[in-house]
Amino acid sequence: MTTSPPHPLPSPPALRLRLAPRIGVPRPIDGAWWPRSYDLPAELPALLRGLPRAWGDITSVTVSGATWSHVPDRILVADRTVRLHRALAASAPDTVVLLAPGQGRWDLLVVPPDTAEETAGALMAAAVDPPG
Repeated sequence: MTTSPPHPLPSPPALRLRLAPRIGVPRPIDGAWWPRSYDLPAELPALLRGLPRAWGDITSVTVSGATWSHVPDRILVADRTVRLHRALAASAPDTVVLLAPGQGRWDLLVVPPDTAEETAGALMAAAVDPPG
């Protein structure tokens, strides 16, 4: 009897994230993230795992309550608890704010999941272009 080798597990989809270059000048937006859905508990772990190590351990994330319908109080990512906050004010409905104690704050533009690829690419590129 012969056995066939096990099929490899499919790779998770690539993280759709672009970060602005660090140029020493404060920026209103540090990058752009294009999630595949509005399911924050499903999308956020991949984002946090894909961030630069220099950003430190993100312990708090704030999202727009108008954009993300289900926001639990916390999620577990890489054996760490990340607190989630839902901002009720619509001051920045298309951003996510990441905080790492002692490291800093990063604001990412959130490109809506249903955005066409060409449009999403243009929005992400514009978000990370150096200020001019």
